[in-house]
Amino acid sequence: MEEIDTLLSASWVLPIIPRRKIFENYSVAIDNGIIIDLLPTKKALKKYQANTSLNLNNQVLMPGLINAHTHASMNLFRSLADDLPLLDWLQNYIWPVEKKFINADTVKAGVQLAMAEMIRGGTTYFNDMYFFPLDAAEVIIKTGMRATGSLVLMNVPTKWAKNEKDYLKKIKTVYKQHPNSDLINWILMPHAPFTCSDESLREIKRLSDELNLTVHSHAHETLNDIALDVKKYHCRPLERFFRADLLNDKLSLAHVVHLTQYEMHLLKDNNVNVIHCPESNMKLGNGIANMARLAKMGINVALGTDGAASNNDLDMFGEMRSAALIAKGVTQNPTVFSDFEVLEMATINGAKAVGLENVIGSIEKGKSADIIAVDLSHYFTQPIYNPASLLVYAANRLQVSHVWVKGNLLLQEEKFKTLDIEKVLADVNQYAIKIKKFAQIPRVHRV
Repeated sequence: MEEIDTLLSASWVLPIIPRRKIFENYSVAIDNGIIIDLLPTKKALKKYQANTSLNLNNQVLMPGLINAHTHASMNLFRSLADDLPLLDWLQNYIWPVEKKFINADTVKAGVQLAMAEMIRGGTTYFNDMYFFPLDAAEVIIKTGMRATGSLVLMNVPTKWAKNEKDYLKKIKTVYKQHPNSDLINWILMPHAPFTCSDESLREIKRLSDELNLTVHSHAHETLNDIALDVKKYHCRPLERFFRADLLNDKLSLAHVVHLTQYEMHLLKDNNVNVIHCPESNMKLGNGIANMARLAKMGINVALGTDGAASNNDLDMFGEMRSAALIAKGVTQNPTVFSDFEVLEMATINGAKAVGLENVIGSIEKGKSADIIAVDLSHYFTQPIYNPASLLVYAANRLQVSHVWVKGNLLLQEEKFKTLDIEKVLADVNQYAIKIKKFAQIPRVHRV
């Protein structure tokens, strides 16, 4: 028998690739953090001698979920300013609070709270857009999770940088100093067209080519941010990306709610990835993105939560369900965004969007063992006819029982292995007291 590190056996394995397959009574063999085999459990028990063997009855093994757009440290601002339009929310509440309180220590606290929420809900990678990325990377690596190292650029002053020139300087310095860890995937992040000049977008393109880095940005999230570009630059945001030569398969754009037919084809023709954030879009009143149309055109559509200040959670199970139901309702077609399609959006499509489709996003030989187990034995996911359907339409994030990244346990039987959750909460709440005193939280008066 071949000696390996870990053998995971479950009632079902949903590998994502090959597509639309569920294997019953199957096992995943893992050695040195890499998936080396996927085979029936009866054969696996004869072939492998594992240091650790785990039998997960009535559970599904599947790839870890990929949150393709979020702002992790903004977990500090959950419920701080709700029921407001995007620009009012940003300019009058979020940006002032960030300018006052965001520093290396608060970023670490916010990221750890976000990681606790995401790990508990089966997310193994998050595409984070925020400040103080080296400090965030420190706690991410210590926790053993995967994430983006955010090389963010904008014209909004913060304690991280005071203007675009300063942001660009920080980007170059951080990338030279970045830790040698494959858990951190560095991505250039112009915040949004309306917060970046044409010169800065061209510099992002130059850096992307020079450093071979992917690019991520907000775009066409609201009619107001589009109007700002039209007023100042006399063209719409996607046209500005096009002029900067940024439209290609290395670019992913979050939201893209308001698109013309021409812009949809511009995305398709240039192989741009898009990130659907259905719950944030709805909560901020931004509209409904026509993601079913984009997916039908062959555009890679991934899923993200956005930040906890505008969602207000980092629940990828919730996003899957919302994405599926919204698409069906808007198109009046119950066949769009099937269970398997939505599961792909939350896994392999997210991996493609961040340039890691050869590493994560599916349970395949040679890929990293970034895997989750979801317990379907609960009464609200019984009886079990179709595990894929249950995962999208009935299961919730608290049914995630185990989480592995690179074969290492981050969650075991619903308990954290690498996070001290009591300390995380204590750290967050000491900052929350100060934030609450400073912030003028808008009140909704109800009769």
